[in-house]
Amino acid sequence: MFDSIHEECGVFGIFASQRTEVASAVYNGLFALQHRGQESCGIAVCDDGVFSYKRENGLVSDVFDREAMESLGQGNIAIGHVRYSTCGNDNPNNIQPLVIRHVKGNLALAHNGNLVNASKIRSIYEMTGAIFHGTSDTESIAYEIVRNRLVCSSTEKAVEKAMIEIEGAYSCIVMTAKKMILFRDRNGFRPLCYGITDDGSYVAASESCALEAAGATLVRDVRPGEIVVISSDGVESITTHCGGKTNMCIFEYIYFARPDSVIEDISVHSARLKAGRILAEKSHVDADVVIGVPDSGTDAAIGYSQQSGIPFGIGFVKNKYIGRSFIQPSQSQREKSVRIKLNPVKETVKGKRVVMIDDSIVRGTTCARIVRLLREAGATEVHVRISSPPFTNPCYFGTDIDSQDKLVACQYDSVEEIGKFIGADSLAYLPVESLGDLVDNRFGICTGCFTGQYPVDVSDAGSKNKFDEKIHK
Repeated sequence: MFDSIHEECGVFGIFASQRTEVASAVYNGLFALQHRGQESCGIAVCDDGVFSYKRENGLVSDVFDREAMESLGQGNIAIGHVRYSTCGNDNPNNIQPLVIRHVKGNLALAHNGNLVNASKIRSIYEMTGAIFHGTSDTESIAYEIVRNRLVCSSTEKAVEKAMIEIEGAYSCIVMTAKKMILFRDRNGFRPLCYGITDDGSYVAASESCALEAAGATLVRDVRPGEIVVISSDGVESITTHCGGKTNMCIFEYIYFARPDSVIEDISVHSARLKAGRILAEKSHVDADVVIGVPDSGTDAAIGYSQQSGIPFGIGFVKNKYIGRSFIQPSQSQREKSVRIKLNPVKETVKGKRVVMIDDSIVRGTTCARIVRLLREAGATEVHVRISSPPFTNPCYFGTDIDSQDKLVACQYDSVEEIGKFIGADSLAYLPVESLGDLVDNRFGICTGCFTGQYPVDVSDAGSKNKFDEKIHK
């Protein structure tokens, strides 16, 4: 919320059973996915092979007013995207969906994730004369698909070939004149699912909560490595790249996803409750009340309360209608923004020993401010419990956890020292070895940002803004 971790984006698509205002369904879906990206958004509509689209910086409700929605018209297929840039700056050419016109037709692509070999792919194409308009990894995926489409009999076969070359995290939706194609990387880093409406329309999204927003019922998740082709002929599954070990980003459950979503048959809400219960078991402290930092800390706080027997209370009121604190020009103004965004409920904490649950600590500055707010509100003790382990390494798969010099856990030698830095009476994190318990150890998870052990080779990944650095040399 202040110096917290951000997801890169969310994707949504619909293949309607008849020509209709499909953009409205995408609008509703993107609205439900707004938490995954607030910098830019876009919608592309296909009407009998003709593509129309709109992409701009801003929130969904700001970009797509009535005039914008009317300009998109009707169609039978549409895809959309919300973005927070973890890779590629605010270049307007990075706003998705990307719309590509090539010799064999039109194609639109929405992508969630980050590639670890995008630089290599990009260099190969640039040496053949290809021109890249943006600085995101998504263009590399688009080039791979189009190149293979020139020699393949269908777009899904081109996607199948492209997946041999692209490495890293990608959950994608492709729209062609007659099909909607979903595909997910072999590790399944990022979520992707699809459902069906009462009238037989198929809907795909990063999270199941967005399916419900469009009136669809969840069918299942797209399997890691799977390609799902949706057309007038129905649903086809291509499993050429399936069979490897799943490495779902565990932070989807801890923070990114909405609590009402279900990912890989695991309730996000239940996973967060479990994180709180584990914290209570592993790092119990005598206290009078348990509170959560909204929003993602709340579920874990309830779990901590249930396990410990310490009453749960509403400790903060969050103002959701203020812009990000980091856009404020001075430190003093950022400090004031914290107070406007998050106000302690004095009646809950005054004169009490407080256990404060949050999902993570990044740089530590925001956590320190929040602890200070509680003390100013009269809390006699503040014990901080974090529902994830300490961040010690960058993420290369679609979140903005960057260099170690910006992570508080890399700046101090012990948890106790971090606790002193944030002003807490005590501090404890969720143990790394407990992460699998959040999903009942039913599938593999990626813990690279906590352990430095990544499921794929990241030696070619480069920095987060690798293409921007190249451009601005």
